[in-house]
Amino acid sequence: MADPRIIDIELDQRTIIWRNADVEQERRIAIFDLLEENHFAPQREHPDKYAGPYKVRLGVEEGRLVIEIRREDDSPLETIILGLARFRRAIKDYFAICDSYYQAIRAATPQQIETIDMARRGIHNEAADILKERLDGKIDVDFDTARRLFTLLCVLHIKG
Repeated sequence: MADPRIIDIELDQRTIIWRNADVEQERRIAIFDLLEENHFAPQREHPDKYAGPYKVRLGVEEGRLVIEIRREDDSPLETIILGLARFRRAIKDYFAICDSYYQAIRAATPQQIETIDMARRGIHNEAADILKERLDGKIDVDFDTARRLFTLLCVLHIKG
């Protein structure tokens, strides 16, 4: 019986060089929300017809996103590698707007915070669409899962 969802997600800690309290909070929320509700269905059919649930490990190696997919029993299933060139602009813009958002929370008016948050969500949504497009034919994910995976991809890119 198919169970196309992630039940455990791990970030390659070697990839993460630095993160502050705000970023750590974003990471925790993204992982919590992702594990609560997600749709994650690798498209390659396996000889034993395994169709979830999955354990996933995300990392960045040589400028590429590495998505290691494992079965529930932790045995390897497959690895998907995506070039990150299409994400560079979105990641850069997302970092910039998040920085503005965190600063605004501390000093801005509610209207200013809302305006920045709307821009942040817009960038996040565009990046989720790019991720869904890049995963097309490899892994079927819903929009919310793509958003949360993009957040985790950003965490992997923080260089301090």
